[in-house]
Amino acid sequence: MRESLIEKKVSDYATEQGWLVYKFSSPGSRAVPNKIYMKAGKVFFIEFKSPGKKPTKLQLKTHERIKAQGISVFVIDDIEEGKALVDSQ
Repeated sequence: MRESLIEKKVSDYATEQGWLVYKFSSPGSRAVPNKIYMKAGKVFFIEFKSPGKKPTKLQLKTHERIKAQGISVFVIDDIEEGKALVDSQ
């Protein structure tokens, strides 16, 4: 399964649940997570991957920098896992 399909299905589900979902990009920073989710004062990021794929070292370093600011970053490679994450937030 392609990363883009997982990203779309989870993001569509989150939108149906009332989350604001935006593609996150930061020019000059290739390693930022794919999407940002916001609802009722809660914010988190998701890095989407194809099943079994892992984040790069640079992505992991970026995730740690974001987490150090008190913001959650998750890595998702499965549609149902992503939906469960949205439900748990």
